[in-house]
Amino acid sequence: MLTSRLGTLCRTGLLALSFSVLSIGASQAGVCVGNCGNSNAADGVVTTPPSGSLYSWISTNGGVGGAGQLSGIGGTNGTSYTTDVFAATAGQELEYYFNYITSDGSGFADYAWVQLLDNADNLVATLLTARTQPDGSIIPGFGLPAIDATLTPPSVPIIDAPAVWSALGSSSGLCFNGVGQGCGYTGWVLSNYVIASTGLYKLVFGVTNWSDQGWDSGLAFSGLTIDGKPIENEIPLPAAFPLFLAGVASLGLFRRRRKQIA
Repeated sequence: MLTSRLGTLCRTGLLALSFSVLSIGASQAGVCVGNCGNSNAADGVVTTPPSGSLYSWISTNGGVGGAGQLSGIGGTNGTSYTTDVFAATAGQELEYYFNYITSDGSGFADYAWVQLLDNADNLVATLLTARTQPDGSIIPGFGLPAIDATLTPPSVPIIDAPAVWSALGSSSGLCFNGVGQGCGYTGWVLSNYVIASTGLYKLVFGVTNWSDQGWDSGLAFSGLTIDGKPIENEIPLPAAFPLFLAGVASLGLFRRRRKQIA
């Protein structure tokens, strides 16, 4: 209820915070810019992930202008999600599953990506770049950085099908230029990366529209683990939230005092 209320306040502008709580197979907090969510049920072309029923997602539908883009690549509107900081030791394996879904087609090459950053926001590794194209493996995406992760399966073409998925909003079930032109989904793909140095890290997930703001795309992801163990964190409140609660409490106290005086 609390996180739902916070999301409503953020979207309506009543609370000036870019904050959203997501779960990634465990109690994981993070920051969303754009349109993020969770699901625990199969939804169109997004089936139940191998890691369990729960998955998180980001979508260009309802995205923010300039969000979800790779530096130097560009785009129009999109969404990014940054996990909370987690600890990892050299030699440990970072794994998660993803499914890239797009209603767009050739000529409008939407893309998604995942990067591993250190606690100072320095780039450590690019784990995913996926980009809409009619045939062949869409990973790494053309014109995008190569990836440092190992994928299973190693070749990931688009599965041609209308992109039926509720996170795409009004684009769900649509295919720009028809099936066979790049729209569809990848299905669940396993990403594996071996941590090189002991330290504190965070993951950033992004997706953006390209050349237009329609025919949306998204990325579902699930099962974030280090050496098979879920990354777990307490869900923190945003830094400004205690001030917000104090303001609400003060307003209520002020109103009660006015009522008593009256």
